[in-house]
Amino acid sequence: MSLIPHLINGELVTDNGRTADVFNPSTGQPIHKVPLASRETIQQAIDAAKAAFPAWRNTPPAKRAQVMFRFKQLLEQNEARISQLISEEHGKTLEDAAGELKRGIENVEFACAAPEILKGEYSRNVGPNIDAWSDFQPLGVVAGITPFNFPAMVPLWMYPLAIVCGNCFILKPSERDPSSTLLIAQLLLEAGLPKGVMSVVHGDKSAVDALIEAPEVKALSFVGSTPIAEYIYAEGTKRGKRVQALGGAKNHAVLMPDADLDNAVSALMGAAYGSCGERCMAISVAVCVGDQVADALVDKLVPQIKALKIGAGTSCGLDMGPLVTGQARDKVSGYVDDGVAAGAKLVVDGRGLSVSGHEEGFFLGGCLFDHVTPEMRIYKEEIFGPVLCVVRVNSLEEAMQLINDHEYGNGTCIFTRDGEAARLFCDEIEVGMVGVNVPLPVPVAYHSFGGWKRSLFGDLHAYGPDGVRFYTRRKAITQRWPQRASHEASQFAFPSL
Repeated sequence: MSLIPHLINGELVTDNGRTADVFNPSTGQPIHKVPLASRETIQQAIDAAKAAFPAWRNTPPAKRAQVMFRFKQLLEQNEARISQLISEEHGKTLEDAAGELKRGIENVEFACAAPEILKGEYSRNVGPNIDAWSDFQPLGVVAGITPFNFPAMVPLWMYPLAIVCGNCFILKPSERDPSSTLLIAQLLLEAGLPKGVMSVVHGDKSAVDALIEAPEVKALSFVGSTPIAEYIYAEGTKRGKRVQALGGAKNHAVLMPDADLDNAVSALMGAAYGSCGERCMAISVAVCVGDQVADALVDKLVPQIKALKIGAGTSCGLDMGPLVTGQARDKVSGYVDDGVAAGAKLVVDGRGLSVSGHEEGFFLGGCLFDHVTPEMRIYKEEIFGPVLCVVRVNSLEEAMQLINDHEYGNGTCIFTRDGEAARLFCDEIEVGMVGVNVPLPVPVAYHSFGGWKRSLFGDLHAYGPDGVRFYTRRKAITQRWPQRASHEASQFAFPSL
């Protein structure tokens, strides 16, 4: 098996320490090994970034943007190759992988606007012969720690913007599917990024702790589970770092009695079962207002779930591939077992699925529970698999209270034709990203992504305008040039106009 290298200071390097297997989830077999970086390797990347920072921060934003324009072109030219790598190591379908990459490219496009987004503010004559302005300045060396479920898109949420803001970036991607992430970073170098400005280091908790503890790293971006997000936020902030840590989710879709049910079912199928449910914005709970809505929804969902086309992600025309690891499959199956034991009605059971020719793959079919109640574990916890739970309530107010009481507040949506209900929902729901007849309300790149409550630790959301604020510090400058002929006496009162 080949060893996937680190990318440090523009060079592909390996160390002689620990390694981990990278699996093809469709076959269940290891296909590569990935090095788990030592602290010495992490420090090499930090030293390279420190050395590159002075020149990069002084590079004009327009020239930084030119690198991103070339990078965008290279990503588009290599779409098929990148999608293949994602599918081979993650398991998601080729179409889903291509869609992920396209959403990542949107963030590169936003970064291309560096001269505009980094413009400061200027005020002339704020006082006698006094001008004032603000400037956005880079932090220095920053780092990102990204999850397995979006090996292309989530890193592209982070480093294009961090880099055009003048920082140097160290990326620690998931060790489960690192090949596409590494290739994309190599394309950035091909686009003209100077050596040391961007490094990729593979690893596990040891690498994460090394980045947290390094005083040279000024900021950390993280996307993953809530326990790890909370850990990184606590450990990073107590060391004076700026931290943006996005955690888990339990996303609800509310179906009103007036909803266009056929379109809602189509939307739920993609939102619940796309990418095998391994999305932090996946809809995992359908909250039906009234038994009539719930009964009709279940009746329409069952045949479509049973008809899901499931197979090796690299095959064409599929709806779902496997879960990323055997451990992930077994964990999701355990949740299904727990739901049955708790008394929920398992309407569609996807356990025990075997795909011909890929019997050792990490497959699990779509699952559907009805009559789920809030005290059940399958309702409270993030399952991160192809499991949809139907909860029945009597009113919109009851549905909203259910959502607002949950510990997570990442994404939610409502299906309705009633503008008043939609407006109330958008105003009163305690969730960071809200959709109206949109099941996956992931903001476009020129807005920002982030949840509320225990779905986000930190004050600023990812990418977009919040991303600019996260990766820069504002400096306010007040300047005065007294007239030559004037002489002013000392002032001991606090200065004012």
